Amino acid sequence: MATLSGHTSAIRASRVIGTDVKDNEGNVLGKIEDVVLDKTDNAVMFAVVGFGGVLGIGEKYHPLPWSALDYDEAEQAYVVPYTKEQLEAAPSDTINELTRDDGTLNRERAFDYYKVPRYWN
Repeated sequence: MATLSGHTSAIRASRVIGTDVKDNEGNVLGKIEDVVLDKTDNAVMFAVVGFGGVLGIGEKYHPLPWSALDYDEAEQAYVVPYTKEQLEAAPSDTINELTRDDGTLNRERAFDYYKVPRYWN
C-alpha cells in the first residue's frame, strides 16, 4: 500500500532501528533500539526507545506502542506526542526485561501509560 507521498508503508525492521524519535517540537528524545513483535497476534507489540545516558551507560529503554509513533519524512524521524518529562516517567527497563514473559507485562504497562488503544483482545 502506498502512502500519500507515493512511498510504500512497508519498511524493514533493520531500517527502523537507529531512527531518531522526536517530540512535536523537533527535539530528539532518543532512538529506536529494537522492535518487539507479537508473533501470536501478527502485530508490532512496541518499539524499544533508548534515551539518556552516554555511550549506553545510564541509558533507559522504554516500550512505546507502535501506534504512538508517527513517521515524519521531513524530519527523517518518528514523532511522538509526548514530552521528555513524560517519557522519563514512563515504564522502562533493560531490553531483555522488556521481553520477559513474552513481553506482555511491559506491553500492557506501556499501553496503559500512554493511553493507546489495545490491538489485542
